[in-house]
Amino acid sequence: MNRVILISALLVLLSQAQEDAKKEEKVVRGHVFAWPFSEVEKMQPRGGTSRGTEVVLDEKPSDQWERLQKKVDSKIEKDRRAILALAGSYRVSFDFIETMGFSKGYKPPRPYFSWGTEHVQVLASEDKFISLQHTLVMFFKDEDGKEMGPMVMKHWRQDWSYEDTSLQTFRGNSTWAHEKVKSRKVKGKWTQAVFQVDDSPRYEVVGQWSHIGGMSTWRSDSCWRPLPRREFSVRSDYQVLQGVHELTVTSNGWVHTQQNQKVALGEKGQVSIVGQELGVNRYERISEPSLMAAETTWKKTGEYWKAVRETWAEVYKKHPAFSLKSEVDGKKLYQHHFGYAMKLEGSDEAYDAKAGKAHAKQTVAKFVQKVDGGKVGKY
Repeated sequence: MNRVILISALLVLLSQAQEDAKKEEKVVRGHVFAWPFSEVEKMQPRGGTSRGTEVVLDEKPSDQWERLQKKVDSKIEKDRRAILALAGSYRVSFDFIETMGFSKGYKPPRPYFSWGTEHVQVLASEDKFISLQHTLVMFFKDEDGKEMGPMVMKHWRQDWSYEDTSLQTFRGNSTWAHEKVKSRKVKGKWTQAVFQVDDSPRYEVVGQWSHIGGMSTWRSDSCWRPLPRREFSVRSDYQVLQGVHELTVTSNGWVHTQQNQKVALGEKGQVSIVGQELGVNRYERISEPSLMAAETTWKKTGEYWKAVRETWAEVYKKHPAFSLKSEVDGKKLYQHHFGYAMKLEGSDEAYDAKAGKAHAKQTVAKFVQKVDGGKVGKY
């Protein structure tokens, strides 16, 4: 009997010790792998703090993935299937950490992390051209846990062109210029052109798809890009993000990895690298909540955004090089476009194509500034 009492007492003590240990544990997010000897609390990620609704991941392989795994007669068709597999509804996470710095007394900045729910739809699918539009569709929770939404906002766009020899490349200082590429350098390759939320250019770069052992990956050349939104409001020590990208298709989504250098531009055109970072953006397919509100909104506003894209195509033809003003009439370019699109979305009247095209052209014209091609920097 004494033995039974002793064992019972030991079990009680063990249970109490386990409970005490749980209370003392600190829950720490593991985002500091590049700086293992830094104080973890000081390296907690910065980024969005809003609370989103719970999502249900779609764990079964997508139809696009299944189609990608089948044998095809040509590599270009295999590439096309990989690009089209990027479409869908996703939970997206954005993870960035600076891995090294080159300034005196360098101290690593806090990593960055945010997430959202995003719908990617196919705007165009041709033999040698595919256009994919990203739209944020967010459901939020207030302090009481009440769900609000969806909040729908046009996000970035990516256009894919096969063996494209005419690129619009970023040159720093809010300037873009036409670049002619030799045919042999783009043979069998695709360019990915990325555009801002207002359809103004961001960057364009050549890369190549590889399909080995069921793994489909597109790897880019190195290119220049403007500072991303996560950086331009908090950093002033560099002006260009230079990097190499990889997009890899998985059975339930895709992963975008980046190896970026942060480049400071001198007054006389000299460049210096202040730091390097790694980025991992995961697109995980979801079944709930539905993000189809993106396509409903697009039915109302899509024709206007088509007029905006056509306006930019005219700008590229007219200006071998141009820069963009940061604001006009106290507003950013996207604010002018979004305001017009919101009116269309809330109206029951049929879209006026003539008025929409006029607004698109007038708006873009206010921001575009001609640049002397001879003064455009090269990299």
